[in-house]
Amino acid sequence: MIDPVLAEAESKMAKSVEAMQRELTAIRTGRANPALIDRILVPYYGTPTPLNQIAQISAPEARMLLVNVYDRSQMAAIEKALRAPELGLNPASDGNVIRVPIPPLTEERRRDYVKMVRQKAEEARVSIRNIRRDEVQRVDRMQKEGGVPEDEAKRAVERLQKITDQHVGRVEHVAGAKEAEVMEV
Repeated sequence: MIDPVLAEAESKMAKSVEAMQRELTAIRTGRANPALIDRILVPYYGTPTPLNQIAQISAPEARMLLVNVYDRSQMAAIEKALRAPELGLNPASDGNVIRVPIPPLTEERRRDYVKMVRQKAEEARVSIRNIRRDEVQRVDRMQKEGGVPEDEAKRAVERLQKITDQHVGRVEHVAGAKEAEVMEV
């Protein structure tokens, strides 16, 4: 009766870690990575559409992204979206493809990105702790309703804490690796 609760909690926590990993791919490092720009929203015939749905993005070089647009009439809109100030990119179009050079990061910008990584990691940790809290409350309710003996509920909470610690450790590992990647010159 407790095992499905723990399995569900573990699944939710794993999804929190995966979501954080996806968000971290959008944080810029010194190298070109298509994930940096693939979720940028471009107004496509009046509808905000992710760039990866209207163009193919590749990284032919370490500091260059190539955007091959499917609908050439949208090149100007895509270029404008890529020029957003928070990205710090300066795309150039030759009529067929858009080249996006990735400038080297300054030390100050690297520190800003590390702060962003830490913020995303903290959000993931909070999410995992919230899942733990909800599942502990669920186990307590099950015990009060008489469906689970007290000692089994206590063991379940201990197992839940171990699962939580394991996933928080994964968050720390992923965030530490991304911080090192961002600070790498």
